[in-house]
Amino acid sequence: MSTLIETRSGSGTAEVRELRERFVPKGLHVGTPVVVARASGAELFDPEGRRYLDFVAGIGALNLGHQHPEVIGAVREQLERYAHVSAQVVTYEPYVRLAQELDRIYPKSGGTAVATKSVFANSGAEAVENAIKIARVATGREWVIAFQNSFHGRTYTAMTATGKTKSSRMAFMRSTTPNVAHVPYPYPYRPIAEVGDDELGELHVRLFEQVLETNLAPEHVAAVIVEPVQGEGGFVVPPARFLKRIAAICRRHGILFIADEIQTGMGRTGKMFAIEHSGVTPDLLITSKSLGAGFPIGAVTGRAELFDALGPGSLGSTFGGHPVACAAAIKTIEIIERDGLLERASRIGGVIGERFAEMATRHEVIGDVRGLGAMRAIELVRDRTTKKPDPATVDATIRTACERGLILLRAGLYSNVIRTLVPLTISDAQLDEGLDILDASLAITTTGGGASR
Repeated sequence: MSTLIETRSGSGTAEVRELRERFVPKGLHVGTPVVVARASGAELFDPEGRRYLDFVAGIGALNLGHQHPEVIGAVREQLERYAHVSAQVVTYEPYVRLAQELDRIYPKSGGTAVATKSVFANSGAEAVENAIKIARVATGREWVIAFQNSFHGRTYTAMTATGKTKSSRMAFMRSTTPNVAHVPYPYPYRPIAEVGDDELGELHVRLFEQVLETNLAPEHVAAVIVEPVQGEGGFVVPPARFLKRIAAICRRHGILFIADEIQTGMGRTGKMFAIEHSGVTPDLLITSKSLGAGFPIGAVTGRAELFDALGPGSLGSTFGGHPVACAAAIKTIEIIERDGLLERASRIGGVIGERFAEMATRHEVIGDVRGLGAMRAIELVRDRTTKKPDPATVDATIRTACERGLILLRAGLYSNVIRTLVPLTISDAQLDEGLDILDASLAITTTGGGASR
């Protein structure tokens, strides 16, 4: 049973869940039945005081964990000055200082000098919308290439760029925006041909080139938008040279390369940005989620001349770059660098990867173990030979783990992937405890056995 701690305040779990059922639409899916009363670090507590380890971290928005005291301090300090003024009315320091910081940490391959500018929005999806607007105006071209199995958000253009129809787009297929094409993304566990990773990467590069040769003229393509590691798609890591080859093709044709780092950014993969693993300098970079450490913000950062192609008034948002969120983001960057959280992400990833590999020797349902840095996942299958997806076992395992005090979330094209987005500030003991719960939950789900927590 979950640990009980006396933290009662406000309404109880049953009452809050009843209110959700009555007043919140079913279209807003919730992954667990947990109601949260308070949170700290890598832990959540419900109104009755039950403790849960959080391996989801606000879907990757809390790399620093819940309620990081220094972030809360920076937010409180900003609130005492002013809460909102709007960057379209006056200039305020947190906005321009955050743009300065993003310029400083911008991914530059080979020490390439890149002068950047930034514009801020309220979310990752809004940042995607703005990046595509900027790309189309700056290039004078209309088409955007995205990848199958990708996820870029739920606003209209972001949803159209998303390469998964079910859940995200199914209900809206008649009203998606035009001039977005999708090409295959390499999925090493489920390759389109039985070849090695290097050959698979080259095959997908050729497929990409073929689209430019047959379906779309390069002169019509404004940008390619890509997740360096697919997030909602199931933490799919492409072959090593794939992104570098795609970026080279883009440069050859004057197509902008947009890196969507909404889930991969801010240290999650062991680098500040996952695109750094590929040695690519993007033309535009999209960040959100953990940039704000729990406060809503989205950012588009990129080559200054691209932004300067747009006239005054063509970009804007009443709340975008909110002073409080900017203050949180500035402090977040400071903490990640000062506290060595990039190295910590790599160490966490090593621990999780080793544990997942060991679990796979005992749990036949685990078909694949993968990830980059602290962005790790297991894909569950009914049969390792056929690789038939097993979403039912994923759901049952997540329910069992929740009952035992661990919050998990699924992902993947077939909803058969269990992903881990643990806070990078998690303790070794908490990490081990959570992995033990996941291991035992898999055992209970698949065999009816396993030790109790």
